[in-house]
Amino acid sequence: MYKKLINIEPDGEKKEFLIFQAKKDRDKMVSLFLEPDSEKGRATLRLGENMWLYIPNVGRPIRITSMQSVVGGVFNNADIMRLDFSTEYSVVKQEEKDTHLHLALKAKNDTVSYDRLLMQVDKKTLTPIQIECYTSTQMLIKTLYYKKLKDFGDGIVRPSVVETMSPMYKGYKSIIIYGKITPKTFADEAFTLDNLSKVSDLRR
Repeated sequence: MYKKLINIEPDGEKKEFLIFQAKKDRDKMVSLFLEPDSEKGRATLRLGENMWLYIPNVGRPIRITSMQSVVGGVFNNADIMRLDFSTEYSVVKQEEKDTHLHLALKAKNDTVSYDRLLMQVDKKTLTPIQIECYTSTQMLIKTLYYKKLKDFGDGIVRPSVVETMSPMYKGYKSIIIYGKITPKTFADEAFTLDNLSKVSDLRR
């Protein structure tokens, strides 16, 4: 899977990243930065709630947290390396309103980046439209907006654009644009610390 991440600052300045990602099961993901040149070759690994960052020529991968951001901007590491919501959250309330489902989700443990999510889902496509992310004290951290539903082929239909803004970062905006998504089976060895320097091999 390929995606572009764009951070937009209040003055309109943009910084763009091109990222390749591979995923297995519900709890394994690796990411490889392809652009810009200053980030090229960096890789991240997520195994459940554990995350690492690999920087070429620096040595062993370093631990990172879900609430940090390796790219800056409004998206944190958990947003960029998103697992299935059912892996991290339980539905505690569900309501139907017109064409939408309104879901309240609660984190399964305190290592998850957001304690509570309020999610609007399209009833027909069962894809998210909007997600509000809250802390355990009910403070709104950010809102995610899912846009431009797209058929990527192989039965994959999902929003191709995710935008986010946060009251904690007024004037800032971050966008993810999904490009090519190709179903592929990867070996477990692809999702290990020792393989972070060779993530580019997964693109073949």
